[in-house]
Amino acid sequence: MAKNTMGTKLPRKLEQKMALMGEQIKLARLRRNLSIAQVAERATCSPLTVNRIEKGSPTVSIGIYARVLYALQLDDDLLLIAKEDTLGRNLQDLSLKHRQRASKKE
Repeated sequence: MAKNTMGTKLPRKLEQKMALMGEQIKLARLRRNLSIAQVAERATCSPLTVNRIEKGSPTVSIGIYARVLYALQLDDDLLLIAKEDTLGRNLQDLSLKHRQRASKKE
């Protein structure tokens, strides 16, 4: 029986971003002169999983991504996710009620 992959289909923009993130992880690994097998061993996952990460597969869990980043000593980059929430802050500012000064009684 074929595996249903309809739930893993991402919008094109997200696919491109996942592929770019995978490429960045691959370049970080290569800069450190590490093989896929070495990163997989340090991240306690299979080399196939590391390969899927480097290709930007959306089916790999974020926990595995975190372990691979930790193996590459890039785990602090996880703190950059959603750090600058400009839209959220603007929406929050719009919903704040502005207090008005009470009128003077005569």
